[in-house]
Amino acid sequence: MPRRAPRQQQQKQQRQEPPKPPVLIRNPEVTVKLMEYVLDSPNGKRTLSRLTRVAKALVEPGLGLLWKELDNLVPLLSLFPNHLFKRAKRPGLGLAEAPSPEHWDKVLQYGERVQRLTYDESSKSVSPSIFLIIEEHRPRTYILPNLTTLIWRVETLSGLDHLHLFLNPELQNLTLEVSPRLPHIGNILADISRRTKLTSFSLTSLAPLPDDVPRLLTPQTELDRFALMAPNALSSSLGRWVASLERLRTLQLDLTGCPNKAVDDFFRHVGASSSGFSTPNSNRSRDSGVFSGEDIDFTEIKKSMKKSKQRTVEERAPIVGAFVTLRSLQLTGVVPTIVTFLRRIASPLTQLELVIEDPFDKTDWRNLCVLLSQSFGDSLQSLKISAGGASRFNDLVRSTSRGEAVSRRLSLESFTSLPYLTRLDIDLPESVIVQNSDIALLGDACPRLEILRLCPTARFPIASGPPSLTIDGLAMLTARCRNLETLAVVVNGDAVDPQMYLSRIVSSRSLLKLHLGHSWVREPLTASLALSHLAPHADTLRWFHEKNRPGFIETHALGWQRVAEMLPHLQNVRLTERWVAGLPELPEPRQMVDVGVSVKPVMLDRLVDATPNMVNTETQATVETSEREISARPLCISTEVDATPAIVDQVVDAVPSVVEEGVMVSPAMVSREVDAVVETVSESVDAVPDFSETMYIEDDEEQVPASLPPKETHYIPQIYVPSIVGSAISLAWRTMLFGPNFVTARMQDVWSMTPFHASAASVAQIYEVEESEEKTVVSEKVSPPVDSDAGAGTSTDIVPVCI
Repeated sequence: MPRRAPRQQQQKQQRQEPPKPPVLIRNPEVTVKLMEYVLDSPNGKRTLSRLTRVAKALVEPGLGLLWKELDNLVPLLSLFPNHLFKRAKRPGLGLAEAPSPEHWDKVLQYGERVQRLTYDESSKSVSPSIFLIIEEHRPRTYILPNLTTLIWRVETLSGLDHLHLFLNPELQNLTLEVSPRLPHIGNILADISRRTKLTSFSLTSLAPLPDDVPRLLTPQTELDRFALMAPNALSSSLGRWVASLERLRTLQLDLTGCPNKAVDDFFRHVGASSSGFSTPNSNRSRDSGVFSGEDIDFTEIKKSMKKSKQRTVEERAPIVGAFVTLRSLQLTGVVPTIVTFLRRIASPLTQLELVIEDPFDKTDWRNLCVLLSQSFGDSLQSLKISAGGASRFNDLVRSTSRGEAVSRRLSLESFTSLPYLTRLDIDLPESVIVQNSDIALLGDACPRLEILRLCPTARFPIASGPPSLTIDGLAMLTARCRNLETLAVVVNGDAVDPQMYLSRIVSSRSLLKLHLGHSWVREPLTASLALSHLAPHADTLRWFHEKNRPGFIETHALGWQRVAEMLPHLQNVRLTERWVAGLPELPEPRQMVDVGVSVKPVMLDRLVDATPNMVNTETQATVETSEREISARPLCISTEVDATPAIVDQVVDAVPSVVEEGVMVSPAMVSREVDAVVETVSESVDAVPDFSETMYIEDDEEQVPASLPPKETHYIPQIYVPSIVGSAISLAWRTMLFGPNFVTARMQDVWSMTPFHASAASVAQIYEVEESEEKTVVSEKVSPPVDSDAGAGTSTDIVPVCI
């Protein structure tokens, strides 16, 4: 038991101590380098995604590399919940409903990792409606706050307007490609200049741009790279603005369709070229002074005509002091225009890329080669010459229609001195014929070449014959360029000079990669022996075959396949023979070893004395005094105020409410019999009238004969009594007949009558009563007096009394 205790304790300690992580995970820099290598390999994103799921320590660096660059917005949009999309498997089609604030959490979390974004509107991968939803419902101003590089390719005005969503303050590199002509591009450029401080800006347009582009881009003073690819873009204002950029190192311009005069206008206000033209005595002045005096001197005219060509050359001389920091230049156009532009550049260019139209004139090509050798030979390190779009299109049409390409010679004899040139890449569709003499002269002019590509895609059909360049012609290049690493040419592998094997100096130790394209070969063994002598250490041999290039010749493709199979064995034999010739022991077989090279920059600490210079300066600060009188009397202002109160007339409807009420007054009806028989005096009076005679009623004006009554009418007997007595009797009688109200109604009539002048006939006529056997019914409606307190419309009905 005591012997086993220590082992048990050791086992417990081992179980308690966590295992140490491997060296790969402990060093973050090595981890990132490994993941970058995995990402650059074929199918790298999927492999890196699987590698990230292996361990938690690989999650952060793996996600950082996977989300660092996005080819479109679809991966970012897929972070929204699936129920928001119109189609869950295709997020780019749009959102069916607007996202709420909690739906943005993942988008914002992964959006902070994005540093490079590419958007191509022509791909139709993202619906334009998504940008409107982002602009309206985004929880913060920038959903990609750490975005530094943005590539925006649009075809419509709406697509161009959506650019402002990604113009954050951290943006450094912007590439804007506009296909059609958009009218409001000036507003977009002004918005870009106002919201960003770019170090690299590239603007490509198929249509002409506005003339005020330099003015709109004036705030961009920290540009390190500027590219403007648009037709007829050169102007004097553009040249002045480009020359004012103090940090400009890379410039790319499109000279297509621009004459030499446009190039001269571009440099008119650049550097010292804008001064010295105003006086005739200036060497660069265009004024000959012929008409400056009164007398004409024809001698001066002849001299000015002889020196006209010299002045033209002087005007296009290099401008010293302009584009001081410029190191890389890319030009597109025809060869004469490019030559005119390069003559004005005095900067020590290290990289030059030319896109020219092929075919070109031999004289222009010679001038270009001489200019490059003389003006930039001491600084030029990389030279790339390729064909323009029109030349590529013509070559594509010929290859599609099975037409034979017209081959022209590409002369390299004019390259005289490029001692610092390390990379030369020339790829033209028609000027593809390179001879062995050109390669020999190129080796003399460029002894430091490391990468050489001379029209590696050229095709040589059987009808046109084999290429002029041979493998033994390459021996002159390998003998002079001892640093040559990559070689891409089209050669004739069957033509080999046996004298090449006698020279050991033509064997290159640095040549590792060979690309032979559509080269000819019918004898694979001959070509393999020659290549094993020139490049015994080459490990890569490529050519065009049926899988990756149309227009190949099957015989040559199969021949190079056999060369690739034999070359490694012949290289081992060649190295063994050389070892036997110089060493007593056999060399060890070659082994492939992967060597890691640290690319960490060396950090140096330097002390800088930043003590400012102190300067004492005395300044007299005597105060000047002055006396001034100021009238402080306040200003009196009389103001009349209308204090009349405002009177408003207002009509108020004060009509009292009217109530109609009906009151039925039914007095008690009493029937009484009245004896109306008048007691007569017992006097005998003859009251029978004499109807034979005419009766006349006495009137005031005239006497009217009284008409005789009808026979049916019965008259009350007319009794003559005195007028007063008769009136009293008649009144009493009528009162008994019609009631007491009759007295009141007839008082005035009685008193108005003449009491003593009424005749007996008139009184009898007034009080005439119709006799009837039936009872007389008297009805009369009497209106009662109106009471002010009672409502209007009140009436009292008197029921007639039957007598």
